[in-house]
Amino acid sequence: MLLWINGPFGGGKTQTAYELGRRLPGSVVCDPEHAGFGLRRMMPPALRGNFQDLTAWRQGVVEVLDLALTRQDGVVIVPMTVTDSGYFAETVGRLRELGHDVRHFTLLAERETVLRRLRERGFGHLLQYVTGKNSGLGRETWAVAQLDHCLERLREDEFAEHLWTDHSTVPKTADRIAVLAGLTLRPNDEGAMRTRLRQIRIGVRHIRFD
Repeated sequence: MLLWINGPFGGGKTQTAYELGRRLPGSVVCDPEHAGFGLRRMMPPALRGNFQDLTAWRQGVVEVLDLALTRQDGVVIVPMTVTDSGYFAETVGRLRELGHDVRHFTLLAERETVLRRLRERGFGHLLQYVTGKNSGLGRETWAVAQLDHCLERLREDEFAEHLWTDHSTVPKTADRIAVLAGLTLRPNDEGAMRTRLRQIRIGVRHIRFD
């Protein structure tokens, strides 16, 4: 089984994926973003854009995940934002065509909630740009500039199943996904402080500067 965790940047995809991986024996987190940023770094800076526009990325993601699903006994967990219908069909849809059991979930939250989460993760400068307090940040705020588009697109029926997370913690969101997918997670016996420190480490590891 593959769990594809969709949602906007700052929506909790990566944290939820690693929470599932922590509590689901035999599972593995496969992050397609690694391949995407690798492809971007191969290109001259002036040509770097959205790596999802590269056919090589979409085909590569399917090939790697197909291999993982074929040879990995446990659940494969994928945190990745996809809002383009065509790209969704070429990745999630193609994996289903290959016969894999793909369960897709979109984590949604109100705009203000996502912006607050971004600020708490150390991206306060992005929030300043969005609220007009610092107009000199320009394209550095690409992810936040895409937020409204992401939230609008991901509400569409094709990106179901939708899970609203405004009033849910990461462990509770993971619990909901597991129930919907028919999976059993290990009990969450981690204290609040340890959980917070672990989530900070995960967040820092996934900060992208290019």
